[in-house]
Parts: sequence; structure tokens; C-alpha cells
Amino acid sequence: MNSLPQRAASLLGERVVRTTRLHGGDLYEVHFLHLASGATAVAKTGPRAAAEARMLAAIRDAGAPAPRVLGVGPDLLLIEALEDRGGPASAWRDLGRVLRKLHARIGPHYGWPEDHAFGPVAIDNQPSDHWPSFWAEHRLLSGLEELPAEIARRLEALAARMGERLPARPAASLLHGDLWSGNVLGASGRITGLIDPACYHGHAEVDLAMLALFGAPGDAFWEGYAASEPDLARRRPIYQLWPALVHLRLFGSGYRGLVERLLREAG
Repeated sequence: MNSLPQRAASLLGERVVRTTRLHGGDLYEVHFLHLASGATAVAKTGPRAAAEARMLAAIRDAGAPAPRVLGVGPDLLLIEALEDRGGPASAWRDLGRVLRKLHARIGPHYGWPEDHAFGPVAIDNQPSDHWPSFWAEHRLLSGLEELPAEIARRLEALAARMGERLPARPAASLLHGDLWSGNVLGASGRITGLIDPACYHGHAEVDLAMLALFGAPGDAFWEGYAASEPDLARRRPIYQLWPALVHLRLFGSGYRGLVERLLREAG
């Protein structure tokens, strides 16, 4: 099997002189590539390289910043290296503006043309025209057999009430799908790129809820986003349950307390 430098060189058309392992996700490897021309690139290895390339293209097509795709091969994605000095911390207002533009790209239905996954956790993106049903069936009830019985029972009870808790047909916005601060690159007061997407079309509040799960964006973000819907706070724990459940399934019982707290907040 060819090495990473050889595979990358074949796709890029120039020699890779050095690679540096970067801190990436827990589910793939990320390397910084130094090329013979003096240029740089980022290489991600994983089984869903082509799917991620299509998602990055969709984000760019919506007018939001994302790295250009430089090459795609079996289990390998090559993207441009973007400037990052602290993520969104100094660019909250611009992140609000960027997300507003992303969410303005409306799809024909909820879901995505193909399923996706966070490692072994499947993401069912089968299309639907009814948002509460999509969220109940393809998110809250997904992988129920892998969860503790008590949590599974409470999720089933909550899912049965989705028609009362979520709007039936909000705009099918283009979502990043895994929007936490580590997937946002920023420098000098602007967002340079959204990375590691798990895109689909759905209620824009899904991204907003995820962004607030592990840290709250400040007033500047909301000023940049310049839109919010009534009862956003009431729906937030319902939307935060999906990433919390993913963390529980991927990383174990340390996230059970978070899931139980969100179930209480979701009523």
C-alpha cells in the first residue's frame, strides 16, 4: 500500500516533502502537508472522504467559507490549509453572519442525498417532508438498542411528542451538522472556514443548539446572525440531545449525565 505522501502526491501532482500530524477528531487522522513548491495542504484519512468533499462544496456554494477540495481518493481527502488563530473566539459576529448565509440555502426536503456517520454511529438522512417525524425517527430514536434501557424509554416518550414540540415545516436550511467551536476556523475578526461537516437540510436551530452545547456564543454572534425564532430556548435541549447521544454512544458513560440533564430540560 502506498504511503500517505505518495497517495497525496499522486492526487496533487507534486511531491510531498514532509507531513505533520495534527490534532484532529477522534474518528480520523489529519496531517499537514508541506509540498515541494512551498505550498501546503491538509490531508484527512477516513472512509467518507468523497461524501465530505461534497458537503464542503455545498457550504462554499452557499457563500459560506470552507476549505477548497484539492483532491479526493479512496479514504483520503485533501483540502486547502486555512488560517486559524483561535477559532471563533475573536469572530463571533462574523460567525453569525456566515451561519445566516449558510442557513439561507434552502433544500427541497429535510435530509441529505446520502446517509453519513460519525465513525460507527450512523446518520440516517432519508428525506422527509415533516420535520418532527424526521427528528424523532432519524435522530432521537436512531441506535436506540445501543443505549441504556431507561434512557431509551425516555427518548421514546419524548419522540412520541415531537409533533407538539417542533414546528411541522420550518425552512429546510442547509446545516453544517456538527457545529462546535473546534470545527470553526477564524482569524483577525473573520471566519476563515467551516470544517468537518455532517451536512443535511433541517431546522436552522439545530446548528445554533449544537454551537451552544459546549459553550455559549455571546451577543456579537446573535447580532451577526440577526434572526431568531420564538421559543428557541424551549426547543434547544431537544436539538442538543442528538449530539449528546452521539457522544454517549462513541465515548461512553461519561456523557450519560449530559443526556439525562437534556432529557429533564426537554420535559
